[in-house]
Amino acid sequence: MIPDRKDGRTRLLDAALLTIRSQGLAATSVDALCRAAGVTKGAFFHHFRSKEALAVAAAAHFGAMADGLFDAPWSLLDEPAARVLGYVALRRAIIDGEYSAFTCLLGTMVQEAYATSPAIRAACEAGIVEHALRLEPDIAAALAAAGRLDLAAASLALHIQAVIQGGFILAKATGDPAAAVDALDHLARYLTFLFKPKETLQ
Repeated sequence: MIPDRKDGRTRLLDAALLTIRSQGLAATSVDALCRAAGVTKGAFFHHFRSKEALAVAAAAHFGAMADGLFDAPWSLLDEPAARVLGYVALRRAIIDGEYSAFTCLLGTMVQEAYATSPAIRAACEAGIVEHALRLEPDIAAALAAAGRLDLAAASLALHIQAVIQGGFILAKATGDPAAAVDALDHLARYLTFLFKPKETLQ
């Protein structure tokens, strides 16, 4: 159960982060969310008009939490390439324990709701893209330093998120978080190659 020192709305959002990542959006009922949050159903509908409304709010709540990754020590590294690789290394390092602890709420929800809930799909898109593009300036600087002006930094930022999300899917499909670790290891090697000056590769 979520600690009761938080207000009811925040407890419901925290419960959504854990419960939906554990069992999926469709399998998560309002009753289950209320039990996990330690609130009544009346309290739920005081804060949210529906489960869909909670899911949209939870997407923003998760996005704010995930943005805390950008306050980690890797963000203080001197070189742009080192910062990008530091971000990937951190994402790799937190792949541990239960899937609900390290997988992405946005990726989990959008896989289920992309065709049935435009509001949830849009909220997940906004969160994933906004998070991805936080890396764009460092990626652009790293590519420029390597003389790779033919590559789009924004596209590469989204590719990084695609690998992370795909790694989570593989981990769930195989029942082994090592699949996600392997995906991020390959990503780190690919980025290291891209960020090397072209003349050193000839």
